[in-house]
Amino acid sequence: MIEVMSESPSPFAFDGITLESIDNLLSILPSGVNPALQQICGNTDHPVECIIATMPFLDEKTPIEPLSVLKAGIEAMDSQTKDALAEVTKLSMDPTTPKNVVPILQTCIDVYNSILNSDQKSFEAISNHNLVQLSTELGANVENILGCDNAFKQAKLESPMKEMDAMLGKIISNTLTIGVDMVHF
Repeated sequence: MIEVMSESPSPFAFDGITLESIDNLLSILPSGVNPALQQICGNTDHPVECIIATMPFLDEKTPIEPLSVLKAGIEAMDSQTKDALAEVTKLSMDPTTPKNVVPILQTCIDVYNSILNSDQKSFEAISNHNLVQLSTELGANVENILGCDNAFKQAKLESPMKEMDAMLGKIISNTLTIGVDMVHF
C-alpha cells in the first residue's frame, strides 16, 4: 500500500531498542558468531546487519577474512536486491496500484537493475584484483539506492520499499567500507 509520508523512526533504534554503543549492539547477536566476522563487521557502520546479512553466504570451510566477507556482502546485496525487484515489479503490475505511482515504481525497478549490474561488475573487479573498479561499483550503489526513495519523496508519498531499501542501504554501506578500507589485493 502507498501512503502519504510520515515522520521516520530514529536511526539509532534497532527493533525498537535504542542502543548506546557498539558493545550493546554486538551483545544482541546470537552466540556462536565467528569472532573474526564480529571484528570485521564491528568496523562497519552497521555491524549487526553486516553479520546477519553475510552469515548465510559464509560456510564453515570459508576462511573469515575481509575478502570473503566482502563477497558474502555482495551476495547478500544481490539477494536483497532481487527480493526488492520482485516486490516492486509485483506492485507495478498490481491493478490497484494508482496510475501516478507506476512511473515511480519503474524508477525503483531501474535502480534495482543498476545495483544488480554493479554487483556483477564488483565480482569482476574482485576476480581482476582491481580495487579502483571495485570502489567505483560499490560507491555507485550508495548513490543508486537513494533513487527509489527519492522518487517517492518527490511525489510526497511513503515508499512501499522503505524497509527493504533501508536494509539494502546498510548492506551497501557495509560492503563499501569493507571493500575500500579492509580489502587489499
